[in-house]
Amino acid sequence: MKNLTKLSFILVAVAALLIAGCKGKEKLPQGEQEIIVPCSGPDFFTNNKYFRANSIGESQDQVTSKKKALTNARNELAQSIQTTVKTVTDNYVNSREMNNKEQVEERFESLNREIVDQTITGVRTLCEKLVKTEQGTYKTYVAIELSADELVSKYNERLSKDEMLKIDYDYEKFKETFEKEMAKMGN
Repeated sequence: MKNLTKLSFILVAVAALLIAGCKGKEKLPQGEQEIIVPCSGPDFFTNNKYFRANSIGESQDQVTSKKKALTNARNELAQSIQTTVKTVTDNYVNSREMNNKEQVEERFESLNREIVDQTITGVRTLCEKLVKTEQGTYKTYVAIELSADELVSKYNERLSKDEMLKIDYDYEKFKETFEKEMAKMGN
């Protein structure tokens, strides 16, 4: 009787594992095949702590494939940062309700370009995979990230030095606005 109980328990456990394993595999439509791209997916999405980007570069030369991948990823990262900071700047400037709003917005945008150009050199590589294709070319997959905190501190440093903006600039308010925008990305 004891052996029968153990055997029943084992059979139920195995059946549960098999059913759970089958549910995890989604069936693709006929004629379609899932492609898994290295250095991409949810682990490489921008979140509330990091701006992230990934890309692929292909070339007959190994070094050139890596340069292409990194250049494309950096461009994607820069565009994402500029879009986010533009939104932050618009919200920040509007919430500050300044008399010289247009001039302040122009100065923020100018600083934005300058800071992104400076900061983008401090990116960190999260993932890098090099493969050789059947055609004999090299393909590099890459994912990079930049700390949102590092970006905010660069803004604080630059904005504090600008005499025109320094009068109207409130670091805590800017950081709060920035963090709200980054929280949207984390969702």
